[in-house]
Amino acid sequence: MKLLHVDASPRGENSNSRMLSRYFLDRLSGRLSDHSIDYLDVAAEPPPHPTALFTRAIYTPPAERTPEMVAELKISDDLCRRVLVADALVFAMPMHNFTIPSTFKAFVDNLVRAGVTYVVTDDGRYIGQLNRHKVLFITSRGGDLRPGGQLAHMDALTHALRAAFGFMGVSEPEFVDAQPMQFADHTARKAALSKAMADLDAVANDWVAASSTAA
Repeated sequence: MKLLHVDASPRGENSNSRMLSRYFLDRLSGRLSDHSIDYLDVAAEPPPHPTALFTRAIYTPPAERTPEMVAELKISDDLCRRVLVADALVFAMPMHNFTIPSTFKAFVDNLVRAGVTYVVTDDGRYIGQLNRHKVLFITSRGGDLRPGGQLAHMDALTHALRAAFGFMGVSEPEFVDAQPMQFADHTARKAALSKAMADLDAVANDWVAASSTAA
């Protein structure tokens, strides 16, 4: 299994989402045959935000792109390649102002590419190219945005990720959310982390079982 692991928290070693993503990968380590991990830290190396040239280039047929367009798309092309060659994607991030961090949004903006991560058929249908990928989102949230709670309607992070990656073909992404964290007392934070770890254990077991069956 080729796995792409992306961290998006700017908090470094103090990051809960980073800690949880390492925990998950540790649970997979040694249990998957022929597995490799490609790592990307979009907080340390943020992808560039789209420019006017980028926007023109992605809608220009490859054979008609100028050298400047080709250069402008180089980072995006590389990110798309790394995602497409992977079998599984693990994305870890905090919630920033009820949605995804801006660095991860830039990553998504470089990833949603016509003719690359999705294609448009002659009859106008959009076909995502990530339909074979296992996808796990690991998030940490300062408050409690679980369904049924007072702030549940403000969870734009989950909706944004489901929409963007669903468009690219991911129909059944998995989410493990640690919440509440920053705006909770010690007992609540400890319980949130414990639940997230238990949920990650379950996902790891499922992925190992699926890999064994496929083999």
